[in-house]
Amino acid sequence: MATTYNTTGETKNARIQTNAARILSYIFLIFVTVLSLAPFVLLLINSTKLHRELTIATNFSLLPSTHFIDNIKLAMSGGTLGRGLLNSLLVAGGASILSTYFSAMTAYGVHVYDFKLKKFAFNFIMVVMMIPTQISALGFVRLVNNWGLDNTFWPLIIPSIAAPAVFFYMKQYIEGALPMEVVEAARVDGAGEFKIFNMISLPMIFPAMAVQLIFAFTSAWNNYFIPSLIITDGKYKTVPVLIADLRANVAAGGAAADLGKVYMSVLIAIIPVVIVYIFISKYIVEGVSLGAVKG
Repeated sequence: MATTYNTTGETKNARIQTNAARILSYIFLIFVTVLSLAPFVLLLINSTKLHRELTIATNFSLLPSTHFIDNIKLAMSGGTLGRGLLNSLLVAGGASILSTYFSAMTAYGVHVYDFKLKKFAFNFIMVVMMIPTQISALGFVRLVNNWGLDNTFWPLIIPSIAAPAVFFYMKQYIEGALPMEVVEAARVDGAGEFKIFNMISLPMIFPAMAVQLIFAFTSAWNNYFIPSLIITDGKYKTVPVLIADLRANVAAGGAAADLGKVYMSVLIAIIPVVIVYIFISKYIVEGVSLGAVKG
């Protein structure tokens, strides 16, 4: 009887500890969620206010105002932001597709083929991944200017083919999701190498590609550093550069300063990223769970 009592007591204590740990986990997750959503909610609230409501300290309020439509009209007036959205969509779309596809192809080649300096090639790509963009920016800008490619989208799209971080993720995923037996069987059936990659391998690794497509699109969409260095013509500016210009006008206190327009422009700039995420999000859990950690 004593043994039964002790066992029952230990089971009850373990259940209490488990429930307490679960409650603490829920509290922590709720806190992190609120912390993550707070900037977006504040952005949404501020996008409904006029410039004078945002600049006068005594007018601070967490309640939305009534000028949401007015700020939309103001942000879209002149067509500058609309053109910037199209520019960013072209750059981010092209860069994300190229980086994802060619990184997957490179990872596939390193995984499938045996060649001399294979290990060196992998290590070299990893070293390139650790080099900050700022270090090579000066030489890149000089190269762009020498080739007459400033104020064009090519320097923002073509270099994205080399994406070491995407390559590394795809390599880890391919090692766990693409058995060599599948490739060998396709070769025996007479399929060419490009057909094997595009028709057989890509569908098997598509979840990982979808995850990287979202990350690459977001990174290219939010990229300000390189576009600000090579694009000076207003009709080629991307959204981050345009928003930075608006923010600079507010800081300078000029006649064109309008903080409500800045907040609304930022809100509009987020929408394409959210749309891309909604369409591809179903692959994120599958891609992360299957390929993020090998084994």
